[in-house]
Amino acid sequence: MPTFLFDRVVFGPVHSRRLGSSLGINLLPTERKYCNFNCIYCECGWNLSGKTQALPNRELVRNALQSKLTELKVTGNLPDAITFAGNGEPTIHPEFAAIVDDTVALRNQLSPASKVSVLSNATMLFRPDIAEALKKTDLPILKLDSARDEVIALINRPVKNTTAVELIRQLKNFDGNCILQTMFVQGTCNGQPVNNTLPEELDDWEKAVCEIRPRLVQIYTIARSTPLDTLFKIPEQHLREIEKRILRHGIPTQVTV
Repeated sequence: MPTFLFDRVVFGPVHSRRLGSSLGINLLPTERKYCNFNCIYCECGWNLSGKTQALPNRELVRNALQSKLTELKVTGNLPDAITFAGNGEPTIHPEFAAIVDDTVALRNQLSPASKVSVLSNATMLFRPDIAEALKKTDLPILKLDSARDEVIALINRPVKNTTAVELIRQLKNFDGNCILQTMFVQGTCNGQPVNNTLPEELDDWEKAVCEIRPRLVQIYTIARSTPLDTLFKIPEQHLREIEKRILRHGIPTQVTV
């Protein structure tokens, strides 16, 4: 199915299902996806082999964000959120930590009501500078689609070996000061069944959520085009049943369909 890429370093504001009016920051190439995951549901499509386009440097990002926030302030259209998203995993940018510092400073100066958020797959949390940078943001939104290695391998398709145990360990280091995001999906991939809502799968995921104890769990399903046309949305009723598993532990949730 058709997918899309963000063609600017700073884009929007766009309407986000979970963040409201969101001004996006894309630290990745504008002509291709660049990520250490290759999720089968990613709206940006597949990772492509070959020469990688240069990443925007710190100065370029800072200048682009300052210009856009100044423009939006003049028009009275400041965003609810300033979000690191874009065409892949933002934390793999070599200047990510410094760019977060710049972003927080510009937010404080030009748009103090905006929340600085990051959409991340949590794979770079082993690096202290990345973890500390994420803790400086208002909304560190970190992915955990499964607590099972084989399901992570099937759905997220990490470029390098990524284990659930390691992801959960790093997420626990946030001491609850993070938002956990899980995409639930069903269908097939190359003829292999895909479904991270099976009871035994959910049992392990629920246990992991209880260990991490995030301040919020975002439960959602596909809403845009995906690289595969063999994936399907999870019905809202089923998402609400999954939500009940988390609410009974006193952990807030947000369901988006």
